[in-house]
Amino acid sequence: MIKSVLPQIISTHQQDDTITWRIVVDANLAFFKGHFPEQAVLPGVTQLDWAVKLGCQAFGYDANIASLEVLKFQQLLLPDSQVELSISHNKAKARLTFQYTNGDKRYASGRIVFRAALSGQ
Repeated sequence: MIKSVLPQIISTHQQDDTITWRIVVDANLAFFKGHFPEQAVLPGVTQLDWAVKLGCQAFGYDANIASLEVLKFQQLLLPDSQVELSISHNKAKARLTFQYTNGDKRYASGRIVFRAALSGQ
């Protein structure tokens, strides 16, 4: 099992209920080992883990996830990439929407719904 490590953050920008981090996807991350031999690719589960961890830290959730919605991985995230991870908060629905982008390139996106939305808290 690989220990969860957050990416290197170059910059952070917040506007209203959205935070955008400019991150480096370092080629030396253990997540790349064996995923895949021909071309190293950052696993989707790692991208999701980063979105959950950074979103929970930024917006005060514990990681009590009810569901994942519209989860899409559009392009491969390769070693030594720089991308933006944007997370928008919808407090009324206890939901975070995230996307990994670089300019007009979209790598991954989805919604994370927390249990608080189901219990009416």
